[in-house]
Amino acid sequence: MKNVKLGNVEIGSGNFPYIIAEVGSNHNGDMNLCRRLIDAAADAGAHAVKFQSWTDKSLIAEEEYARNTSYSDKKKHFGSLREMVTAYQLTGEQHYEAAAYCKARGIEFCSTPFSDREADLLEKLDVPFFKIASMDIVHLSLLKHVARKQRPVIISTGMATLAEIERAVETVRAEGNEEIVLLHCVSIYPPAYDAIHLRNMATLQQAFDVPVGFSDHTLGVSIPLAAIALGASLIEKHFTLDQQMEGWDHAISANPEQLKMIVEEGKHIVSALGDSKRTVSDAEIEKRNKFRRSLVTTRQLRCGHLLTESDLDAKRPGTGISPNEIDYVLGRSLALDLDADRVITWKHLQ
Repeated sequence: MKNVKLGNVEIGSGNFPYIIAEVGSNHNGDMNLCRRLIDAAADAGAHAVKFQSWTDKSLIAEEEYARNTSYSDKKKHFGSLREMVTAYQLTGEQHYEAAAYCKARGIEFCSTPFSDREADLLEKLDVPFFKIASMDIVHLSLLKHVARKQRPVIISTGMATLAEIERAVETVRAEGNEEIVLLHCVSIYPPAYDAIHLRNMATLQQAFDVPVGFSDHTLGVSIPLAAIALGASLIEKHFTLDQQMEGWDHAISANPEQLKMIVEEGKHIVSALGDSKRTVSDAEIEKRNKFRRSLVTTRQLRCGHLLTESDLDAKRPGTGISPNEIDYVLGRSLALDLDADRVITWKHLQ
C-alpha cells in the first residue's frame, strides 16, 4: 500500500492517525463561533478543521425546499430548510476568512465541495486535499473534476456498495490521480453499534490497496478509538463546542475534551500496537531479576550434600538458578554450607 501525504503529514502504514475535526455547518453561520471552533480544534491537537462548501443553489432542488417548510424538532431546525441552508452556508469571503484563521492557528483548513465551482474555490485556497461526501460517491463528474486537480482525494463510503466504491476509485485513478484515501462510514446520525461494522475498513484496504480511515457519526469516543486500534489511518469526527447547541449536527459531535481524547489516546493506541514480531524489551529483561524466581534451599544444608527435589523450592528474586534448570541441579553436591531459604547460584555447586 502506498502512503498518502495530506499537506506535510504522511498517512498510512506506520504513521499516527490523521484527525479531522469536522465542523461542517456547526459554525451555525456565525464567524465568531467559527473562529472559536478552529481555536478549540487546534488546542485539541487535530490536524485539520473541515467545513462544507455549498450554497442554497448548489445542493438542494426547489421541490425539496418546497417539501420542507417546517420541522417539529425545533432544537435541530430553527425554520424551513431554505432558511437553514441560507443561514448555514459559507460565502466565498467567509471561506477566505476561515482559511486565514486556520493558517494563523497552525491547523489545516479543508472542506467538502458540493459542486465544481466550490472545488475551484477550495483549490484557490490551497487546501491540502479534497473531501468527497458519501452522498457524492456516485457523482462521477464531480469526482473527475476534483481528481484532475491532482491533490489527494478522500472519499467517504456511506450508503455505497462495494461496486459503487470501486467505480469511484477507478474514476479518480482514470484522471491520473493515485492519491486516494477511503473512509468507512455509516450515514446514520448516530448509527446503532451493530450497524457500524468496523471490519469493513480491512475489506476496503484489501480491495483497493489505499489508506483507509473512519468517518464517525457515533456518540462519544469509543468507536473512533476502536477504529484506530483496527488500523484506521484517518479519523473524521464531527466537532462542536457544545452538544446542546441548536443546529443540525451538534448532538452527535465531539466536544473539545472528547476530540483531545481521540487525538492523544489515538497516538497511544498506535504506539501500543507496535510490531507483530515477538520481542522482549531491554526493560523487561531487566525486570527478570526482580520478578522471576530462583531455586532456593528448603532447609539448612551442608557442604557436599547431594541435592534432591525436597531440598529445593522456587522464590523471588530471579538472580540465581532458574527453576527451568532444575534438572541440571538435582544430584549435584554443594560446594559450601547454605542456610535455609538461600538463593542458589552455580558457584554454590561442585
